[in-house]
Amino acid sequence: MDIKCSRVLPSVCTLLADPRCPVSDDTCLEKLLDWFKTLTSSAGSTLLLLEEKPCLTKLILTVLGQDEPNPSILSFVLRLTGMLAASESGFQHLQQGEVVFAAFGEAGPLGSALWEDMTIRSGWVQGVYTMLQHYSAFQFLCNSGALDVIFSLQRDRSLFVASGANRLLARTLIFSAKSEPSRLLCPKDCDWPACARMIVARTEESLQSHSAASIQASLKLLITLFEQNQDPWTEILWSRIAETVESVLREDSVQAGHLLVDLFLSMGRSPAFSCPECRLWKLVTLALKNLSLTQAGPLALGLLKLEACPAAIKARSLNVLLQPMDCISRAASHSHVEFPGLPDQPPTNPASVETLLSSRSSCVGLLCQTLAYLEEIQSLACLSVMDFPQKPLLHSVVATLQFGIGSAVPANSLGATLGKTLVGCFRVQRAALGLLGALSRWATSVHDEAVEQVFDILLVYLKSPDTSPTVLKKAFQATLKWLLSSLEPSSRLPGVRRQKQFLKEMLSVLPKRMCSPSWEVRDSALEYLTLGMKHLKGQEWFCQDLLTSEVPTLVESLLDDPESYVRASAVKALGQFPLMASSTRPGSDHNGSHKEAGAGVRLLEILSTDAEGFPRRAVIGVFTDWLKEGHPEVLAAPELLVSKAVQGVKGDLDWEVKVMALELVEVFVAQTFVRFGFLECPYIGDSLPASLPELLQTFCRAKLFEFLFGALRDCDRPVALKACEVLLTMKSKICKGNCLEQGNRLGLDDTAQPAETLGGASPSAFICPDGDFAERFPQDPEHLPLILQAMDLEGLQRALDISSDHLEQSPESLLQDILSAAGSAEENEADCY
Repeated sequence: MDIKCSRVLPSVCTLLADPRCPVSDDTCLEKLLDWFKTLTSSAGSTLLLLEEKPCLTKLILTVLGQDEPNPSILSFVLRLTGMLAASESGFQHLQQGEVVFAAFGEAGPLGSALWEDMTIRSGWVQGVYTMLQHYSAFQFLCNSGALDVIFSLQRDRSLFVASGANRLLARTLIFSAKSEPSRLLCPKDCDWPACARMIVARTEESLQSHSAASIQASLKLLITLFEQNQDPWTEILWSRIAETVESVLREDSVQAGHLLVDLFLSMGRSPAFSCPECRLWKLVTLALKNLSLTQAGPLALGLLKLEACPAAIKARSLNVLLQPMDCISRAASHSHVEFPGLPDQPPTNPASVETLLSSRSSCVGLLCQTLAYLEEIQSLACLSVMDFPQKPLLHSVVATLQFGIGSAVPANSLGATLGKTLVGCFRVQRAALGLLGALSRWATSVHDEAVEQVFDILLVYLKSPDTSPTVLKKAFQATLKWLLSSLEPSSRLPGVRRQKQFLKEMLSVLPKRMCSPSWEVRDSALEYLTLGMKHLKGQEWFCQDLLTSEVPTLVESLLDDPESYVRASAVKALGQFPLMASSTRPGSDHNGSHKEAGAGVRLLEILSTDAEGFPRRAVIGVFTDWLKEGHPEVLAAPELLVSKAVQGVKGDLDWEVKVMALELVEVFVAQTFVRFGFLECPYIGDSLPASLPELLQTFCRAKLFEFLFGALRDCDRPVALKACEVLLTMKSKICKGNCLEQGNRLGLDDTAQPAETLGGASPSAFICPDGDFAERFPQDPEHLPLILQAMDLEGLQRALDISSDHLEQSPESLLQDILSAAGSAEENEADCY
């Protein structure tokens, strides 16, 4: 603790102990606790703090002795006491004055009317939890009767307090086990430590009580325990309570099924239960059968993600997720594609699944959950070694989408019901399209007929006027994934032909969507077009068809769209046309190239005239892509593009636009250094060696230094920091020894003082310029090496790295704030709003 804080702390403690001066801002108390936590983090620091600052002990005892203390202050004091008693030495020091007993024993708040306040109960639980770090604190809990209080708090009406009590009970049990670990490894109950024996007995009693609240409290305790501790003794504990948990699971109406799922998954992540013969896995199998399908779904998903889960249980878990999809497939068509394994050994009763799907209220929720889980598992490595039924699942997803659009032919009564329930259901449509896109990973392993069905249903959704904007966005995303998967080298020729035909049909769909009255639809169409051009730029036939269509003209017209998001997407799409055209056949003259010629001019106009930030950011992003990906005209004279871009950004009020412009400059600088033989760069192939003067002339023609020095004094810290980073990169190359020698040959005297060389001005003038000084000198390449060398850019970067509110966040400032707010609580009540 520094001297200033040491002087102010006694006054703050006196203020907090005075009930006439309430602290209205609880945030100050939280920050004060954070500060005390840092002060007590090192060994021996707590005792030293208590000895040097007796005002802390006085504060605690004064507040605990008040008849009607401020609940927030009392809660703060309880948490502070737990923090100070978390070390053995601090605990013993406080116990000499009976501080710990006064805070957490029967003489404290728990024995008074103050206990009715949730804030105080929460502070008590948090304080005891923090204190329980050593054996003395553990003994205090066992001997003071605090365990009975903690058990009662398990079912507190405040969920926050109940959760804290569960965490505290779990830590107490773990501490009891660690105090005598050899006794816990013995399965005989009589050999366990008394505290652990009592906690386990009460947990068993609650599980057998048939009370929903008691069962939930005990399950939450077990979940917390198995999450916090993975030692071997937890398996001994499980062997004792497994039968009790199994009895809960076998009840006709399983109570707290979601908590049982969390319990099994938390145990499955523990190495103590990794053995395939462990009883845990037998209960997991029972849970997959006895839990409702909506509860078994999350369990199945979690089991598929567990590496230690036996393969047989993973297969059963997959069947749980597939069963609703099998019912959908059976209901949609007589040409049913069976799921392997489901007809012979269904995980749950098929009749119950059909019942859920027949009810509108349960059908949508079940399908959305199932589709989302099946999408999530597509990235799992275990699917590649399992016999994953991608073909029947694909058939079922297509059937679900047909029900959603009203084109499915029902095969039975369930199909007729589903036709009424799912038609126009946006939630199911979105979930099904998400899964359909994820199933594109199997595109090369399914038959051409299945791929044909996928493209057909996607085209239906893309063309339908009833498709909502959010569903259409999902359809575009799924379409792109299947197109790219169909283009892989392993794809069969008929599939590639179908893909080409589909793309031709898409070129007739896109214009209609780009002219939609919904801006979300226009934006999604442009986003799909941009991504499609990025990934298909090597397909010459696609490039020719696209550039000769009406799409480029529509993109250009959408640059004037009233919605800024659409204008930004149109900018990104426009920026892809030149890159796509040049990548298919460099040097060739595609039809529609006249639309590309003025793209740069149009984008510069948007950069300087658009009132919204999104389109302007998109323009800078396009220019950066052109530099990186090799736009032919840009690479011929990159400094011309950069110069115009930075001039357009110079007075921009959007800091993100300026940061992106600095990133553009960063790419240009890296490429230019490569061209002049300074370093390697992934964007330029051949490096052309040249001298330092030519390099500096190139930078000056692009007006880089004028822009960078101006950005250094920008009011937005991210802008100044980025400018500093770019200048440091340039300094590291330009101001090397051999480069400075070239600078000396230009007439720069390295023994001269910076002010003399720069016309009587210091280098700091370029950061805080006077008049036109900064505008005149940065364009003089002869002086730039010395300017960069003389500027303390490293120090400036360190200063910019520090948060602008670092002074306000200091402990001294916090203590002063608490003092200054004393007695003015009513005046400051609205400050936080």
